[in-house]
Amino acid sequence: MFKNIVTDVFFDLDHTLWDFERNSALTFEKIFLENGVAVNLDDFLEVYVPQNLAFWKLYREERISKTDLRYQRLKKVFDMLGKSVSDETINLLSDEYIVNLSSFDHLFPGTIDILDYLKGSYRLHIITNGFQEIQEKKMRNSNIHAYFDKIIDSEMAGVKKPNPIIFELALYTAEATPEKSLMIGDNLEADIQGAQAVGFHAMHFNAHGEAPHVLCPIIHKLHEIKTYL
Repeated sequence: MFKNIVTDVFFDLDHTLWDFERNSALTFEKIFLENGVAVNLDDFLEVYVPQNLAFWKLYREERISKTDLRYQRLKKVFDMLGKSVSDETINLLSDEYIVNLSSFDHLFPGTIDILDYLKGSYRLHIITNGFQEIQEKKMRNSNIHAYFDKIIDSEMAGVKKPNPIIFELALYTAEATPEKSLMIGDNLEADIQGAQAVGFHAMHFNAHGEAPHVLCPIIHKLHEIKTYL
C-alpha cells in the first residue's frame, strides 16, 4: 500500500516499539522495594495505568506541567488506593522513576525484526512526546538507537503531538516531505490524527485494544507492517 510511495517512516517510541507498560511495572517494583513503599504492585498498576494515560493527555494539551504530571499521577493513585504517602516520598519516587525507567530494555515483540526489515529501504525516525532526558537512554539501552536517522521530541519542538509544529519540525529535520512520510504510532489523537493533519500517511499500532476505525490501516503486531511496506 505504501511501498512505492513512502521514503521516510516515523515511529512513536513508547507503547509502539518500547514496551512502556512492562518497563514501567519493573521500575515501580524496583523503586517501591528500595524505598520501603508497602503497596501491592498489581493493585497499584491497575489504577496507575489508566490514570497515567489521562495525565499524559492533560500534558499533551498543555493543561499541566511536566513537574505536575510526575507528582500528580502518583499522588492521585495513592489517594485512590487509600495509601498515605508523604509528599517527600512521592517526589522521591517521581525522581527515581525517571532515573530508573530507561534502564529497562523490553521492546514489543518483533521490534528488531521489523527495524531490520525496513532499514535497508526507508529512512527511519522517531517522533516522541517523552521526556528528552530519558528517550535516548531508552533507545540506546534497548539497542535500537542506531536504526534511526533523526529523533524529534516534544521538548526540542516546544510543543507536543498532536500539535502540527512537532510534525513540521520532524519533516524539516529529516528533509522529508509529508506525502512521502508515514507515521506509525499507538495514539489515535497524538500520532494518527496529528500526523494526518500535516499530510503524513499513517498507520495505527493498536496497542490498547481500541475499537476499529477507518482513519488509517490498523495493525496489532509489528510484523504486520510488512504487509504495507
